[in-house]
Amino acid sequence: MSQRTRAADRPSVRRPGENAGAFSPRPRPVRRARSEQWAAWAFLVPVAVYLLAFFAYPLYRNVELSLRDYTVRSFVHGGAKFTGLGNYAKILKDPAFVPALTHTIVFTLVSLAFQFTIGLALAVFFARAFPLSATLRALFLVPWLLPLIVSASTWSWVLNTDSGVANAVLQQIGIPPVTWLTSPTWSLVSVIIANIWIGIPFNLVVLHSGLQSIPGQLYEAAQIDGAGGWQQFWRITFPLLRPVSAITLLLGLVYTLKVFDIIWIMTRGGPTGSSATLATWSYQLSFGNLLPAFGPGAAVGNLLILMASAAGLVYIRVQKRQYQP
Repeated sequence: MSQRTRAADRPSVRRPGENAGAFSPRPRPVRRARSEQWAAWAFLVPVAVYLLAFFAYPLYRNVELSLRDYTVRSFVHGGAKFTGLGNYAKILKDPAFVPALTHTIVFTLVSLAFQFTIGLALAVFFARAFPLSATLRALFLVPWLLPLIVSASTWSWVLNTDSGVANAVLQQIGIPPVTWLTSPTWSLVSVIIANIWIGIPFNLVVLHSGLQSIPGQLYEAAQIDGAGGWQQFWRITFPLLRPVSAITLLLGLVYTLKVFDIIWIMTRGGPTGSSATLATWSYQLSFGNLLPAFGPGAAVGNLLILMASAAGLVYIRVQKRQYQP
């Protein structure tokens, strides 16, 4: 056998540096990464379009409205005069601003306090299973499931001065009728009561779900150590429920700041502005007068947005401090 034949029979050995790409398939991480990137964009684009169309543009439009002197004619045909911060200065000097701001703060804080307290008490009550507990908990969700116009109309009937259930009950125990909806003293109280009733189910649901995540072994250990019910609540339940409580209060704050329909249906912000909040005042400025003031109304709406944003920033800052090492 010749030397050339023996060399052909021997298996070929690649030298270092020889190109092996022609003999083995190459991995394709670049193509896979690109396909994953396209998939991510496919999921992101609909959300981005939705946010731009229904959040960014309305916010921009509201800010633009607050910086110009709009009339009905200029609102339709354009050409509104630029006024800068003139609309904001106008509403701050308006005599209705301070009462509306005060009512908004009182309405929000009192509603949140009672909604959270009652919701937490009901959540603790339903934390332990007992017969018909699920049915009763479902019944407490009814105010939350009803349309707000139905709830507000129902409370308008309940608190009616002449034929309301509330005054009928008061008369049975010897208390004279109360002008709930037509008295400057009681109108704000009336809408607060209705808003508390509507907001309790939300607090109940969220706080009850938070209670379910607390391990039962902690309560068993506390009972072995001799801790009573109040000690278990203040040393176990309340501290571990703090993150859920914070987000519940934040969402409740944002929702309550912008409550409009309940107040408008029940009292229309009256009488004489005694139950008017920034939300109802903004609507009244923009649409409630023969000569609508779109600019000042938008400025009041932007103040509400700033208040809600400030609450959100405070929550984020507190959360960062809590979880930083």
